This record gives sequence, structure tokens and C-alpha cells, in this order.
Amino acid sequence: MANDILVFIEQREGKILPASLQILAAAKELAAETGGSPVACILGSGVDALAGSVARHGAKKVYLVDDAGLEKYSALCYARALAAAIEAADPKLVLLATSFLSRDLAPRVAVRAKAGLITDCTEIKLDGDRIEALTPLYCGKAFGTFSLDTGALKLISIRPNTYTLGEPDASATAETQAVSVSFDEQDHRVTTTELVRGSGGIKDVTEADIVISGGRSLKSEENFKMLEEMAELLDGAVGASRAAVDAGYQPHSRQVGLTGKVVTPVLYIACGIDGAIQHLAGMRGSKVIVAVNTKAEAPIFSVATYGCVADLFTMVPLLTDEFRRLKE
Repeated sequence: MANDILVFIEQREGKILPASLQILAAAKELAAETGGSPVACILGSGVDALAGSVARHGAKKVYLVDDAGLEKYSALCYARALAAAIEAADPKLVLLATSFLSRDLAPRVAVRAKAGLITDCTEIKLDGDRIEALTPLYCGKAFGTFSLDTGALKLISIRPNTYTLGEPDASATAETQAVSVSFDEQDHRVTTTELVRGSGGIKDVTEADIVISGGRSLKSEENFKMLEEMAELLDGAVGASRAAVDAGYQPHSRQVGLTGKVVTPVLYIACGIDGAIQHLAGMRGSKVIVAVNTKAEAPIFSVATYGCVADLFTMVPLLTDEFRRLKE
């Protein structure tokens, strides 16, 4: 068991975060080198039904911490529950997908488990018992390699879309083990009472494989509806530059950039965004970047995979019509 790689499977209201299943792909690669197995743990209330999906993506064993006190995220309760799952699994390494939840949770668990912690990595390597992780620095302009020596437990969070989600094995099954946890009264001093989501079924920018972002060039909140139409068609998310947010066109929850959210989608479409360094820092890790801007010298074109010097009010409807035609 000490050579197993444990993946924390993040779920929200019974739906698994896709990035967590991507991390299982990393766990399978690492477990092949350690001689252990990729295993997983799920926290929540009524989450036993999720074990099958996790097994189909490669987990050989699933630790379930199922408790009514875990129905909604609570930092102290989740930290105690994940620490209990780690103790039961006794793994060599714990992997988490980088998310707002894991940024809050991982340091708390590392303290409880007396573990080393590296966050927001884009690559992990094993050198014997030594683990090395590559992490972006200085807005992605540089990369640092951090290592954790043998001995202590290690926790590492990995950016979404760093690893490709493999095809599920429909016939795969996994052993499940229930893990019990007892909460202290103090664990409930901070609780979540309501989850607020965006309108129209649009995803959060940190969770979508496709992000369509707009800048101040859209000129109004009303004009962002064309991006929302494209995002809904592609099952994506709508993002915005800081200038668009400051102008009141979009809420801060959709801001992409150094002072907003860092995203690493498979496809990022920037519409009317010049590409200030703060914005580039939040999206330069995207797999494919498409830029639409009337300014040929805009910095966004320096990082774009494909660039189109055109008026977004002409190009966006054309792209949306073409996407609709392809889907049909």
C-alpha cells in the first residue's frame, strides 16, 4: 500500500470534476514506476454511486468517506475527512487537481498529515524515491523544478488539462472501502449554506474545456450575449478581461488573469482582448489559443495558435454559425 498513488476525486453535487479524472491518468503513470496502484478517495454525502465511474478511469481501489456533514464543502470537515482517507490508504503520494477547493484544502491536509506540499504543477517526474514537480513562475515566464525527498508523505496538485483523460474501460471494477470519520464541534463553525452559480447553464471558467473570453471592445454587457451563445453551443464557459470586468460588462467571477482566475482549457478564444501581461498570465497555458482582434500588433497574437485580424462583431457570429453547422 505504501507505493500506491492516491487521487482525491473532487465532486460537486454528485458530479465529478473532469480534472480529477485526468489526474488519475497521471497516477497510473506514476504507479507503474513505484510498483503500486492508482487508488482514489471520494468525500461527500451519498457518493458511493461515483465509485464505478472512477474505477472505469483506472482506480484499482476507491476509499469512500460518506457522511451527511460532507454534503457541502467545509474546509475543516473536508480536511479531517481527507486526512482519514490518507491514513487508511497509506499512499506514497497524494494527487489533487488544482481548483479553488484544492487550493484551500491541500495546505490544511498537508499540515494534518505532516506531508510535503507542491501546488499548481504542470509536470511530475520520479527519480527513484525522489519526486520532482515543474511549476510555472512569474506569470508563466519561467518554470521552477521543486523536489520532495523520501520519507514524508507528499501532496501535489496538478493543473487541469495537463494530462489527457483516457478512454474509460466499461468493464473495469474497483474494490471499495468505507472510511469513517468523527468531526469535532469546532469543525462546523464555518459552513456552506448556499451554492451560487451563473445563469444559463454556463460553466465556470476554471472547469470548462473551452473558454470564450471577451474584452472591453465588446462595449456592453448586452454584447457579451454573443459569447454566451457560443459558449452554450460548445458546452464551454464565458471569460472576460479585467478591463471588461472593470467596465461592468461581466462579474469578477468570470475574470481571467493574474488578478482573476488562471485557466488551462483545451481551447481558449479571445475576442477583442489586446493581451495585457496580467491577462496572458491567466491563460497562456491553454492548449490552443485563438485570437480575434482588429489590432495586428496586439500582444495576444504573440501567444495565439491561430490569429484573426478582424472585427469581433463580424467574426464571432460567423464562428458561432460554423460551430452550429458542424455540430448538426
